Amino acid sequence: MIPIRQSSGGVTFAVKVHPRAKRNAITGELGDALKVSLTSPPVEGRANEACIEFFVNLLKVPHCSVTIASGQTRRGKRIRVSRLLAEQVRQHMAM
Repeated sequence: MIPIRQSSGGVTFAVKVHPRAKRNAITGELGDALKVSLTSPPVEGRANEACIEFFVNLLKVPHCSVTIASGQTRRGKRIRVSRLLAEQVRQHMAM
């Protein structure tokens, strides 16, 4: 399982985004990052919005709880989730 770091601001974890995929899904791990396939293209922030929406639905949290902490213009990103503990995030990802 990928490292999920807990802090006072929530939990963070790394993802590697594959845009223009056939479906939105977690497709595995790449080193310390979670591989995420998204149907959106990487233009005008659409893939970033799709990434946030994917984790909002997966983790069942409000939209304001998920942000991209770093990597807005790269495929490698760090996702920050507030209102959940690291163990809760792991449980949702295992489903």
